[in-house]
Amino acid sequence: MKSLRSTFSLGSYESFGVSSPFDPTCNLVTSPVFSPVTLGVLRLLLAVYTLVTTITVLAFEVVVYHDSKSFLSYFTDLSYIGLVAYFWASSVQTIAYVLRGQKSYPLQAWPRILQLLHVLLYSTIVVFPIIVTVVFWSLLASGETWQSRYSAWSNVSQHAMNSGFALFEILLTHARPIPWSHVIPVFLLLASYLGLAYVTYATQGFYTYSFLDPSKEHGLLAAYIIGIAFGYCVVFAAVRGASLLRCRLHLQFGRQQDDSPLEALEEWQEVDQPKDSSVSEA
Repeated sequence: MKSLRSTFSLGSYESFGVSSPFDPTCNLVTSPVFSPVTLGVLRLLLAVYTLVTTITVLAFEVVVYHDSKSFLSYFTDLSYIGLVAYFWASSVQTIAYVLRGQKSYPLQAWPRILQLLHVLLYSTIVVFPIIVTVVFWSLLASGETWQSRYSAWSNVSQHAMNSGFALFEILLTHARPIPWSHVIPVFLLLASYLGLAYVTYATQGFYTYSFLDPSKEHGLLAAYIIGIAFGYCVVFAAVRGASLLRCRLHLQFGRQQDDSPLEALEEWQEVDQPKDSSVSEA
């Protein structure tokens, strides 16, 4: 029975992109464009920028708008906090990789649940910012977006640069394509936001996004929700496709490196299928 549970656990983790050993080729802390030192510094700069942005926006909510209680009610703010968390985590891991002589990094030896949470966090920060950008500029942007320097800066930072940060990770790192097995858990996080939006209305008396108001949108509300769900699937597939294309272009035209063999990419493409515990990933 214990052996059966161990086999199931191993297969479950591997099906969600947590190989054993974890990331043996150190793809999460390397780049086809930058050295590990440069990648670590860039991630640290993005970590600082996103944190400063979040603190500044929150400070304005408290001091200027006197409305800080609604800060965590917006998907924009929640997804941006995800970027903050990811860039701090990834920068620390990348810098540790450099300090260890580019041989390993701490996450590789941490419990598998933390490894799983890291790869799931990666999947959210390469998908959610793009959805936020598309929804904001297509449905929510107005003349008020540019009414002041603060408004223009905060909107560009949270609704445009956020996708730039996601593209940085998608196109300029060795991070493997997000596995199909992440479609459901990442979607559940997105869908759960609808519940939060209506909890916000029930407790604070307003809708965070006007298109969620059933009294105004009526039948269109269902269309908006279905459209966002469909858009999520399109974005997820596009992000995965872009990562696969980057991997193949690097393998075909870039300098072939010992730590990024073609077999690793082919194996990652099959990661959605649980493997026998007797077979470990290379």
